[in-house]
Amino acid sequence: MIFKKALLCLLMTLLLVSMLCVPSFAVESKQNYNDTELYLGGMPFGAKITSNGLTVVKFSETQGKNASSAYQAGIREGDIITKINGNNIISIEDFVRNIDKSGGKEITITVIRKNQELKFNVTPKYSPDDGKYKTGVWVKDSTSGIGTITYIHPETGEFGGLGHGICDSSTGKTVPFTKGVVMDVTINGVVKGQIGTAGELKGCFNSNRIGKIIKNTDCGVFGILSAGVDMSASTLVKVCPKDRVCEGEAYMVCTLDESGPQKYRIEITNIDHSGAKTKNFRIKVTDPKLIEKAGGIVQGMSGSPIIQNGKLVGAVTHVLINDPTSGYGIFIENMLSTAKGL
Repeated sequence: MIFKKALLCLLMTLLLVSMLCVPSFAVESKQNYNDTELYLGGMPFGAKITSNGLTVVKFSETQGKNASSAYQAGIREGDIITKINGNNIISIEDFVRNIDKSGGKEITITVIRKNQELKFNVTPKYSPDDGKYKTGVWVKDSTSGIGTITYIHPETGEFGGLGHGICDSSTGKTVPFTKGVVMDVTINGVVKGQIGTAGELKGCFNSNRIGKIIKNTDCGVFGILSAGVDMSASTLVKVCPKDRVCEGEAYMVCTLDESGPQKYRIEITNIDHSGAKTKNFRIKVTDPKLIEKAGGIVQGMSGSPIIQNGKLVGAVTHVLINDPTSGYGIFIENMLSTAKGL
């Protein structure tokens, strides 16, 4: 009897300990960014990614005797061509070579459309203009653009930028890629945003690569900068947890000319704590200097870091077309969580 009571007490003790340990483990497993310090971004960068396959962007014609044979077979804009007759296609040169060597015989083109693999039988047409066989489809094998770096990790050189993914203009989906590089960029002008028309930063890619892109996600572009990138003028800032972001005054950091990253006043409103990945709060540009020079938020400012009470709270992600002074921001925690495991 004594043995049974002792055994029962032992089992109850073990059960109580296990119940107490579960919440403790859950709290410890959640990433805590309170003490994280990062270099503040605000500088532009050029992103160039090579996609997994070739993206169909347009056709020569869709009707009549000169209609694209690819279009007639069922291929559409936004499709990603991955194979011809079972051969992997990773460049435009691959595509042209495989089409031309068909000799006008029917070929099978494999595409990815909305995560589904589809196959189409296409008969290339002979072009007397250059003596080659063609399918009447225009494709691209890479995507490039200008964005803004949000942060850089001081020890690893890992960075995050854009606050949203690099997307295909036809499908709106993030572009899958095989290789991504970060290029140095010089900003040489700004096209002001107007109601109904998004403005943009104008710049040129310099010849030197300064890093590589590892992830292209809904929450931003992430990668590693080269060891030679000079960070001596950068400022360390602490990360603000998303539950401490509040409505009110803040500022964004972006580059509009050769003077480099500058601070511009904004207001944070409509904070959404529902758990959404992106568009976590609204921002309103209040700085007259930014409105005068750029009209507000323009393309290329995506990723501009947002500072509130001296801490990094997030990044600019989108502009509202009907009001260039307004847009959306993403919590920095969401970017860091997505970047985890680079």
